[in-house]
Amino acid sequence: MRVALLCPYSLSRPGGVQGQVLGLAAALGAAGHEAVVLAPADDDLEVPGLAPGAVVRLGGSTGLRANGSVAPVALGPGAAVRAVRAVRGGGFDVLHLHEPLAPGPGYACLLACALPKVGTFHRAGASVAYRLLGPVARPMARRLAARCAVSAEARATAHHALGGSYEIIGNGVDVDRFSTAPPAPTSGPTVLFVGRHEERKGLGVLLEAISRLEPGLDLTVWVAGEGPDTESLRRRHGADERLVWLGRIDDAALASRLAGAHALCAPALRGESFGVVLLEAMAARAAVVASDLPGFAAVVAGHGVLVPPGDVTALARAVETVARDAATGTGWCAPAALDAAFAHASQWSMPTMAERYLAVYERVLAGERLAR
Repeated sequence: MRVALLCPYSLSRPGGVQGQVLGLAAALGAAGHEAVVLAPADDDLEVPGLAPGAVVRLGGSTGLRANGSVAPVALGPGAAVRAVRAVRGGGFDVLHLHEPLAPGPGYACLLACALPKVGTFHRAGASVAYRLLGPVARPMARRLAARCAVSAEARATAHHALGGSYEIIGNGVDVDRFSTAPPAPTSGPTVLFVGRHEERKGLGVLLEAISRLEPGLDLTVWVAGEGPDTESLRRRHGADERLVWLGRIDDAALASRLAGAHALCAPALRGESFGVVLLEAMAARAAVVASDLPGFAAVVAGHGVLVPPGDVTALARAVETVARDAATGTGWCAPAALDAAFAHASQWSMPTMAERYLAVYERVLAGERLAR
């Protein structure tokens, strides 16, 4: 099968949707299929795991504020034209659009490309784009032969805005990459935060929680990523010697840090439909502390500590608990607990997700053949 995967967000910026598209393309290729990723990119890039020519660059991106963050999308007509030409001339069996109604070339492909189309909806929570573009988005969504969502929360968001029915196919994780990564060295209990430094991701809540812990607690906190709040947070908490500011890290460094850390902390406040990084932590055998958001709770499923979003006191207690567990190899950091979490994460391996999408592709192609 030959599949076009359209990603609306720039591959030059790390992000959950981008990672899922690239991971799915690699898994489809490993299963003997041909997958080509069409996406904006702000520079020429080669993607490990994908063959040369497997990424079609649609042009640069523009930052568009959405869902409490900034989405790097391609808004110009040139990107739309390049996407349509690539799909029409690529000999594809199926076009798979991720966030199909995000601003960008997806609309042009929905209108101008005749092959069967599958859409995966990732976002959770209120959407300004859906509200403003509702009269256009609903008929566009009806051009999809199948609709998928990465979680119950994402399905509810899409259904509220667009109607229709959705099959839940969770996000995938490269289990082997995280389980075999060389661990970054540590000198004691270590907690990792990774994400964009913006209010929605909750880094400020975590840093405030750390400041309330007793000074004698053996703990190091690795802070990965950057964003609009980085400088203000560093000014406020820069004197805390337990914090190690890593800046932006690449995929290999992330895997190494997760393998070395005793726990991952994901203190997001809202807008999280799934939580791939939680599964990555479990695959790397790190304990998980996360906000009790529906998307996170469904992923954790009892294999981590959940705290109310924004509750500094509860988060401080949870971080202290996993730090003490890490020091003694008990509780959430006991080998049996980490092994159970690893087995849980393995259910979301990227090859498994690829198999589920292949079943969807076969179904829509069968429907197309019957329609003829």
